Amino acid sequence: MASSNRSVRALVLALTACTALLLAGCASEVSGTAVAISGATIAPTTTSAPRTTTSAPTPDIDDGGSVDIDVEIGECVNLGGTVDEATIANATCGSPESNYVVFAKTPTSAECPADADQYYYETYFDIEQGALCLDIDWVVGGCMDIVGEFAQRVDCATPGADTRRVVTILQGTFSVDDCPDPALYGYEKETRNFVVCVERL
Repeated sequence: MASSNRSVRALVLALTACTALLLAGCASEVSGTAVAISGATIAPTTTSAPRTTTSAPTPDIDDGGSVDIDVEIGECVNLGGTVDEATIANATCGSPESNYVVFAKTPTSAECPADADQYYYETYFDIEQGALCLDIDWVVGGCMDIVGEFAQRVDCATPGADTRRVVTILQGTFSVDDCPDPALYGYEKETRNFVVCVERL
């Protein structure tokens, strides 16, 4: 098979076909938006939560489809590159290299749940062959910088331009108002009924 020509597309341009002669891989831009807790104000804090790896719930949606990377539901990847040359590789969840966890596999990116943080799909002659539905690989107590196309794990001691530290991940609710202190924001996952509670550094 011909070599891959990988490119990136924003979710607002989702389902726009990638231009390629034979095989193309596409990803979306980070779409998650932090929602402020009611009455919250931004304040500096030095509180840190216990450091444990916590992935989003995995509903075990494996509806087929095919992508070049060999990855299973619950496993993690490093999604990166540039707008014109996206890259994807296997990564150990919670490691410095990991930035997304696969929570579902679908025939097309349109079939990923609406609250996915990201998706990666490949096309053959402009027809989608398979998609990986991705969430940010949040680690409780760990930090992610979410500026740019892809989330990046960073050291909490040296935060980046838009760094969030995970306070906790709550199951059975998608309301940020259920997040405990010191979280001031949360990423609401209404479709799958959980919320990632974060503080901004």
